[in-house]
Amino acid sequence: MAERSIVLRAGRERSLLRRHPWIFSGAVDRVAGNPNAGDTVAVMSAAGDFLAWAAYNPRSQIRARVWSWALDDVVGAAFFRTRIERAVAARALLDIDSDAMRLVHGEADGLPGVIADRYGSVLVLQLSTAGADFWRDTIVDALTAVTGCAVLIERSDVDVRALEGLPQRSGPLRGAVSPGMALREHGLRYRVDVVAGQKTGFYLDQRRNRRHIGALAGGRRVLNAFCYTGGFTLNALAGGAESVLSIDSSGTALALARDNAALNGLDGRRAEWLEADVFDALRRLRDQAAAFDLIVLDPPKFAPTAAHADRAARAYKDINLLGFKLLRPGGLLATFSCSGGVSADLFQKIVAGAAADAGVDAEIRARLQADADHPALLSFPEGEYLKGLVLCKA
Repeated sequence: MAERSIVLRAGRERSLLRRHPWIFSGAVDRVAGNPNAGDTVAVMSAAGDFLAWAAYNPRSQIRARVWSWALDDVVGAAFFRTRIERAVAARALLDIDSDAMRLVHGEADGLPGVIADRYGSVLVLQLSTAGADFWRDTIVDALTAVTGCAVLIERSDVDVRALEGLPQRSGPLRGAVSPGMALREHGLRYRVDVVAGQKTGFYLDQRRNRRHIGALAGGRRVLNAFCYTGGFTLNALAGGAESVLSIDSSGTALALARDNAALNGLDGRRAEWLEADVFDALRRLRDQAAAFDLIVLDPPKFAPTAAHADRAARAYKDINLLGFKLLRPGGLLATFSCSGGVSADLFQKIVAGAAADAGVDAEIRARLQADADHPALLSFPEGEYLKGLVLCKA
């Protein structure tokens, strides 16, 4: 058996036997071999049975994350090459109308903490765990070899790295990005900033949902709150919306959204842009008795972990209450949460509470989730971070 190992407390192996890939600090009885952050350890039950190979991190509440359940696996260059090849091959089978796609999606692809997105010939890599960071050079080599992409940008500048005891890091690792870089999606073009934009430059997970909103927008007066670079806005305009008011607190994001509208010939009188705190702007619109036929609420992550769920619940309830107040009878509210710490059930309860406080009834017309290149494991519900509801106000 491995020189480095962690032994679980009696009875704490149950989640691993159900193939959940996280091991919390409270489940660990003892550690052998003095492993450092990122080292691969054997995970053993209290009875001495092998359970998994995992990346260890003494600085994180998630003390280890599973790389493999197979005793014969060797976590090294060949292991990462095989996992990445498998992930890329799976994406090649998807029917996605875009030249941008998520190629590696963390735990769902057996690579906790590893995110890799492809924008045309540019790869963007995000590493959020100690294990992924430990194997950084190996992962970079495997990604460039498997995809053939000559340009690779690192965007390991996410807040969650602090929970792993890791500093933020970003910048080019291979080649350089061409100015004016754009992606294609469902007949629309978007300029993206993979160096400094949100996530890896664009919200690829909302691809299918943007198209869904576009199909609902015809003839409607639309409000897009937290619009970022205009994904839902462009789809609503292309779908025949009467008008779209787009609100975001970032002037930089709004400037790029305007550029994207112009790039697609959608920058006419139907599009209005407002730089403002979204909560304040929604309250002002309510006080002005404004009304819309379709409202999109796609806020940033309010609850990165379950510990933030209570605070996030208040924020989600506030914006959805305002959304219901601004929605005409018969209008549609498309509301989203990308918070991993808020389950789909909890999110629905929060939105239902907002509807009750607004004194309205609402019918669920659709449940939305991330597109198919962002898969979720059945054994890992935390991976279903994006959830959405399309509601009709009675």
